[in-house]
This record gives sequence, structure tokens and C-alpha cells, in this order.
Amino acid sequence: MKKALLLFVLICYAVTAHTQTDFGIKGGLNVTFYKVTEGDFGTNPSEEIGAYGGVFFDIEFEDKLHLQPELLYIHIRDFQFLNAPIYLEYDVSRDFHILIGPSLNYFFDFFSNKFKVRADLSLAYNLSTNLDLHMKYTIGFQELAPNILFFGLGYKL
Repeated sequence: MKKALLLFVLICYAVTAHTQTDFGIKGGLNVTFYKVTEGDFGTNPSEEIGAYGGVFFDIEFEDKLHLQPELLYIHIRDFQFLNAPIYLEYDVSRDFHILIGPSLNYFFDFFSNKFKVRADLSLAYNLSTNLDLHMKYTIGFQELAPNILFFGLGYKL
């Protein structure tokens, strides 16, 4: 996990050294959808509501194209994990954006295999120059990986 986090920080630093970069915070609510009946999900709920928060970089490297790495702490009922998506962002318009990319996840106390790679798809709408409303969906590929829908706000500092 330490190596993955270090790699994440080094990529962010290397890319931001020669480009226009914004930094911000984000957070909101998430709904987790458990898609399996096996496994120990407590009382085996079909969905669960939680919260998340973290930081992001918005790195513009071409007109309408950005790289947006994030590091989010996610808490859902009895478990927590780190989510580090690395998005390729396309500006559909000045205020509407589509983001897609891999998501690196480290589960603190939920799975025996604590590191998982997932896929993220996100939509964002700018409410103002610094404030956006976003929604993202994280898809779990492994059998015991829940899918998660996020709703939140991001603020560029």
C-alpha cells in the first residue's frame, strides 16, 4: 500500500510540474450495492449508505482534456477504505465534464485481499468557478467487490 501511495504522489508531482494545476477537496454521500449473497457483509444488506471525503488535483494538459487523480477516504457502516481514482477528464462544455479511469482501492478491514483495482465513471457539473456537483459510479470486478454510487461536491482551493 505504501508503494502504491508513493507512486500516486510521484505521478501527481511529475505531471503538475509543467502544467496548469488546480487542487481541491471533495466529499459527499455514497450508496454501496452488494451484489453477492456469499461473504460476510454483516447482516447481508442489499445496499448501505456511507460518506466520503478527500483531495484531488485537476491537471489540464490539453484543451478539453485533464488528468484528475484523487485520494478519498470512504466510510461505510463497519468498514473503511482508500479510493484513488486516476481520471481522464473530457470537457463536454465549459461546465459539464465526463471522467473515466481506473480506481486503486485499499480496504482496511473488509477483505483478506486488501488491494483491489476497479473502474470509475464520473460526471461533474460546475456550479461556479470553484464549486462542482459530481456523481460517480465505481464498478467492482472481483466476486466480493461491491459497486458504489457517489454524490457530492468538489471545491477548488
